[in-house]
Amino acid sequence: MPDTLAEEIAELPRLNRAQLRAKWRSVLKKEPPAHLRKQLLIPLLAYKMQEQAYGGLGPEIKRRLRELAASFESASSQAGARHDSRRRIKPGTRLIRQWQDKTHHVTVGEDGFEYNGHKYSSLSKIARLITGTRWSGPLFFGIKRKLKKQGGQ
Repeated sequence: MPDTLAEEIAELPRLNRAQLRAKWRSVLKKEPPAHLRKQLLIPLLAYKMQEQAYGGLGPEIKRRLRELAASFESASSQAGARHDSRRRIKPGTRLIRQWQDKTHHVTVGEDGFEYNGHKYSSLSKIARLITGTRWSGPLFFGIKRKLKKQGGQ
């Protein structure tokens, strides 16, 4: 039997799903969500165990998190719930892509993208124009991986 909370948490990955569910019942005094896989049960159970041992978030932090969530929800609905590439690429950036022996240039603007003298709301629309098929614009222009490495900036 583990002596410390850290040892008890370190033991969780060695338990099977049924044992994790039993542990959940003994620690939290309620049934675990039926749909959770082992990979999700482990971190959730570990968090709950730490929360019981050390205390959870204070009321002020909970209130602030609710405020932030509401502001993000509001901003998402106002922006059409879209999280597109132009929010992460600085205006003025030029994207260059070679496709079938032709070089294509796109300029990132404040409110969209410019390609061949026309404004477009998404890189995917431009990629579709160039290729004739559906593409992820950020993937087509090779910026998806780069942005991920930079932390999505």
